[in-house]
Amino acid sequence: MLKLLGDRPLGERDFDAVARALEQDPVSACMVAARVEDHGINPRSLGGELWSNNQPGTSLCFSGANLVPLIGTGDDVRTFAERAVRNPRACSSIVGPADLVMPLWDLTREYWGPAREIRMDQPLLALAGAPAILGDPFVRRVRLDEIDAYLPAAIEMFIGEVGIDPCAGDGGRSYRRRIAGLINAGRAYAKFERGEVVFKAEVGALSRRVGQIQGVWVAPDRRGLGLGASGTASVVEAIVAGGRTASLYVNSFNTPAREAYRRVGMKEVGTFATVLVD
Repeated sequence: MLKLLGDRPLGERDFDAVARALEQDPVSACMVAARVEDHGINPRSLGGELWSNNQPGTSLCFSGANLVPLIGTGDDVRTFAERAVRNPRACSSIVGPADLVMPLWDLTREYWGPAREIRMDQPLLALAGAPAILGDPFVRRVRLDEIDAYLPAAIEMFIGEVGIDPCAGDGGRSYRRRIAGLINAGRAYAKFERGEVVFKAEVGALSRRVGQIQGVWVAPDRRGLGLGASGTASVVEAIVAGGRTASLYVNSFNTPAREAYRRVGMKEVGTFATVLVD
């Protein structure tokens, strides 16, 4: 059984310390940093809680729709696990640096397992400068009036990546709102041919320092033609033009995607892991 080691909730008084902690590794912390920058660290506005076992600079974890350990020792991870299982599970995944995620899963699996899928080796890639290849000039930001053409590709990508239908439950209304939000924010990119999407990607998290690319997808009948590499290069160009580092993480077994990102010039800067739980 897990035993509490003395965790404490973080409040507005900790904002500056949290901000400094998130700057330690801005690429790894992008998902959480983007939320903190937009909403502060009050749980009601943040959409989750920030936990620390000691000080945010040495111990930090985000708990919301995803459980994201950011910084910590073995004792800190144990505290995060104890706190996570204290109440009914709210997260759908544990994601973040592999050296924190996998020990955290080992401590929570008794309560939350079995996992639907474990991806323990996801290279974290980044590029702060110009891509090594030219971007596709026809990849552009998606307009809101194109959402009906964009959604089928987004849904197919989501099912292939996560293994569940994002339209299940409410007929796709929540997922449509989520995609509409990304389009309205100028963070959904696509290449259209004859009104159909042949390449798509989104900037899923955007902090002051980093833009994290997600949902890269190429139409099945257009794969192997370099669209993934040139399309990703276009998204990287847009992120870098805004003064940020472009990043993403990819499954180690996805050889075609890894080769495409290598061609773009993205370099491995760490290793993520993801545990998907039902």
